[in-house]
Formats: sequence, C-alpha cells, structure tokens
Amino acid sequence: MKYIKVLLSFFQLSIPVKIVFYRNVLLKMTANPNFTTPDISLALIKTAIDALEASELAAAGGGRAATALMHDNEAIVDTMFRTLAAYVDRISAGVAALILSSGFDITKEPIAREKATLAVIDGSNSGVVVLIAKLIDHAGAYIWKMKSPAIAGVEQEYKIIGNSTQTRFEVTDLIPGQTYYFCVAGITTTGTTDFCNPVPKMVI
Repeated sequence: MKYIKVLLSFFQLSIPVKIVFYRNVLLKMTANPNFTTPDISLALIKTAIDALEASELAAAGGGRAATALMHDNEAIVDTMFRTLAAYVDRISAGVAALILSSGFDITKEPIAREKATLAVIDGSNSGVVVLIAKLIDHAGAYIWKMKSPAIAGVEQEYKIIGNSTQTRFEVTDLIPGQTYYFCVAGITTTGTTDFCNPVPKMVI
C-alpha cells in the first residue's frame, strides 16, 4: 500500500497563484488542533508571504533588482513550506484526512481535473455582477477570466480578472447594457483545471 504524503507540486505554481495557495494553507493550519507545534512559526511564515506578495507587486513595474528580490523572497517562502510540509507528513503519519485538514493535498492518487461550472448573476448595483462557481474537489483557489465587449468590431481577448480562495467573485465597473463573457478554473496542487465554458451576461 502506498504511503500517503503531502503532494509537493505546488512549488511549480506561478508566484501569484502560489501566494493564494500558501495563504489558504496558513489559514487552515492556524488553530488546527491536529498541528499545534509546527517546526516553524506560522506568524513567521505569514510575514514571509506578506514580503513575497509586496515584492511581487513591486516587480510588476519591471526592474532587475525588484525581480531578483521577488525571487529571493519566493525561495524563502518555498523553503518554509517545504519544512511545513515535512512537519505535516510527520504528524499525520500517512492519514489522508489529517493532511487534507492542513490545506495541503495528498499523493494517494491523481486528482481528476474536474471542469468548473459557473453561474453569473446581477450584483447589488448597476454595473456589478457576481460569479459563483461550482465547488471543485481539492481546489485551494480559483482563477477568474473575463472577455469584454468587442471594440469597433474587434473581438477582445480573455483576461484574468482575479483569483480567490472562495467560489464567489464580484466584478465591478462594467458597462450597463453590454454583454461580457466569464469563465473560471480551479487551482489544485496538481495544476489548474480546464476553464469552464464561457458564460455570457448582459450587465444591468
């Protein structure tokens, strides 16, 4: 029988997605009665994630120094999570439910990349819509994309408009009377699921 451990493929995620994943693990580890004495302080990990996120935003403006700092901070947080994953492995002793309670995923078997489904409803104000995705098993976060209306007859490309750990996402500042297209994908430690079929919505 294969011994169940923490799946470490989250190291391959892009930095913005990795930050969302790491914060989700941190949330589930905080006050978790199964893991009361981590080998590294959760407060210290949070500080390191905050620094990574700040440097990722700074690097978006370009510049070799800012980019180098971002990757240095990524390496620091990755090392912390390697230590945290080893701790979870040691305490859980191969019990899948304990590992999953930490926010990490398991190596027991490949996770089916279930295709997301999406509903789009009117928001509380004009120019606002709310996206609601079907819960995807083992998804620690969700990526949201939108295609804006054509401009002068030219079709627009889908653009990522955000990510979240929740299955609900609000989009604001849309143009009433225009039709937008939305889709969502789930982020798991084995990769990103397929995006759902685009859902059109005329904004009120």
